[in-house]
Amino acid sequence: MDQTTLVSPDVTAGREALAALDAAHIKQIVALFMLSPEYGDWRFVLSSPSLDQTRQLKAYEQVTEALHGRFIYTLPTIMVLPTKDPFIRELRRIFSTNIKVGPKTVVRLGGQTIGNRFISDAYVIRMPGVTA
Repeated sequence: MDQTTLVSPDVTAGREALAALDAAHIKQIVALFMLSPEYGDWRFVLSSPSLDQTRQLKAYEQVTEALHGRFIYTLPTIMVLPTKDPFIRELRRIFSTNIKVGPKTVVRLGGQTIGNRFISDAYVIRMPGVTA
């Protein structure tokens, strides 16, 4: 087993990153840390209508610009998904009917397929429009 699968992501760092993205006026952000066998390491997954671009590189540039120089440590690899991605759509549907996320809560998921992605482990730290 790879060492990266044994270490949990730093949720506090994720919240700090979200604060920086909020300050950059990137709104309605879905954010979670996801461990998937597809990648083999933790990913910081973001989705927002503000990041829906015809060129995905532009979305990554927006995120990088907002986060540049704000941290003394590194976040896991960032993955930006469009709001219409089946994974994001299914995740929002699940949370809108079953699970509530508050500003200080983290919801842990894992061992399941959501949309078209299998997630081994995940920490959902923000789901807009769904509160505890």
